[in-house]
Amino acid sequence: MGYFTLLDGIVVAVYFVATMGIGLYFWHKSRTPEGFTAAGRSLPGWLVGISIFATYLSSISYLALPGKAFAANWNPLVFSLAVPVATWIAVVKFLPYYRASGDISAYANLESRFGNWARLYASVFYLLTQLARIGVITYLLALPMSVLFGWNMVTIILITGITTTVYTFIGGIVAVIWTDVFQTIVLMFGAFVVLAVLCFQVDGGPIAAMSYAYDQGKLSLGSFGVSADSKGTFSFDFASATIFVVFLYGICENLKNFGIDQSYVQRYQTAKNEKEARKSLWLGGVLYLPVSLLFFLIGTLIFVLYTTGPNAGADLFEVRQVVAHQRLMQSGVVADYVTDSETGKRVFAPEYQRQVDELAVTLSDSEIGDSAFPHFIGKYLPPGLTGLLIAAIFAAGMSTISGSLNSSATLIMRDWYQRLLRPNASQKESMLVLYFGTILWGVLGTGVAILLIQLTESTLDIWWMLSGIFGGGMLGLFLLGMMSNRARNLSAILAVVFGSCFIFWLTIPDIIRWLQQYETTAAAAESMTAFAERFGGVSPYHKFMIPVFGATAIVLFGMFLSAFEWRRKSRTESRE
Repeated sequence: MGYFTLLDGIVVAVYFVATMGIGLYFWHKSRTPEGFTAAGRSLPGWLVGISIFATYLSSISYLALPGKAFAANWNPLVFSLAVPVATWIAVVKFLPYYRASGDISAYANLESRFGNWARLYASVFYLLTQLARIGVITYLLALPMSVLFGWNMVTIILITGITTTVYTFIGGIVAVIWTDVFQTIVLMFGAFVVLAVLCFQVDGGPIAAMSYAYDQGKLSLGSFGVSADSKGTFSFDFASATIFVVFLYGICENLKNFGIDQSYVQRYQTAKNEKEARKSLWLGGVLYLPVSLLFFLIGTLIFVLYTTGPNAGADLFEVRQVVAHQRLMQSGVVADYVTDSETGKRVFAPEYQRQVDELAVTLSDSEIGDSAFPHFIGKYLPPGLTGLLIAAIFAAGMSTISGSLNSSATLIMRDWYQRLLRPNASQKESMLVLYFGTILWGVLGTGVAILLIQLTESTLDIWWMLSGIFGGGMLGLFLLGMMSNRARNLSAILAVVFGSCFIFWLTIPDIIRWLQQYETTAAAAESMTAFAERFGGVSPYHKFMIPVFGATAIVLFGMFLSAFEWRRKSRTESRE
């Protein structure tokens, strides 16, 4: 199923050359640690704001937001509605906090509050999470390209990884931010092109299409999740993805982004003053809402086209075949090809085609959603525009990857080399560490992406569950430090341990579901269920509530311990 032409290839090639050119252009501004990590603290707010927005919109979001609208409804849009609220909190509380410290590391303030363990705890889990993030984004970027156009996945991954690492290595944070702006222009122009094409493709025009989507329940945000009985007693549904649950999840996740994510916090320091930094945060946060609305609209219109258009049945089944082929690849089944005697094109061999078709008919709408947008790009866009949209998908992924590379290198230099090994390191030494960290994380992240070709999605799910358990205390620890002046080292350690255990309990349903997928681990699932029953049973809450309850537990438990510790200290001093 290949729709890629020479003109498309030229467009994609021009995009890659342009990104490399930006990195080379800003090389002279990144030859010092301050320039490489903070751009000399001289950038305007609008520039940094677009970069923050680009960091938000990875290739996962670029494909997943239309996919959610295609497969279900607009319930995930509630997450976007939470972004302005979290942005306001970040502008009022987080931004002045970090700008006052002046440290390029987001975790230096944790050390001043709770000791070096807190800084290293946050730093190590951030670095590991970014390693996984780079690998996942690169892999998920390459997967639909390989399935749709027949490209070699390793080649796509290597080109993406090498290009992003090189321009980040050469140009530092200045190149990252300016490339983000270029990539944002590409991906936004591509999105508007798709919207325009869809408006002409759907029967009756966009108004009739949206009316049909409304009748099908595709524009619904879901149930609110809060109700009251005749006595005025409120009840909350935390077991499903209601509007209330998704909104709370959005607040929590965006506070995590704005509060403890090095790639965001580092950008605060690149602005030339606090006023420009505030402007950047508002621009980056608020811009995400209308853009996510645009992608939900695209996904909804693709749904209408694929269910009511002239090729409705064929289009839907082709998407199912794409996902089935993708699943077979991930499970280790090697595709077998033959040459069609009539067209001369390479097609699936009959036996492999049978496997694809048998799996395709078993797939649900939720399982095929993320592949609908790339399928539309490949099939319905004319030559040249297909290349533009492929470049836009690369742009969305590479903007996030470059930010992860630069922020990870910054932490390696600031939190580890300068903090633990060479506090008085020279600029030359520090630059070598920054270069080394960029290359190392680029190589390892690309390696993770290649490794994921051989692994299944369930292995990835386990990694995200474990990182959520062990790294879930970062937001709670940060909020505890900001909200409680009394909290000290011991109370913070105990709060993180307690919170991590609580997060583990909340995660048990996901672990059990994963174990139940395989016959070899079915017994382990029963043991895990029995284990959970000893501690109040399996958590009934939706997984979106895990970070919300986890961070809240750490803050409350930490404040309780610190109050107890403060009272005990006061009594001891009064006796003396």
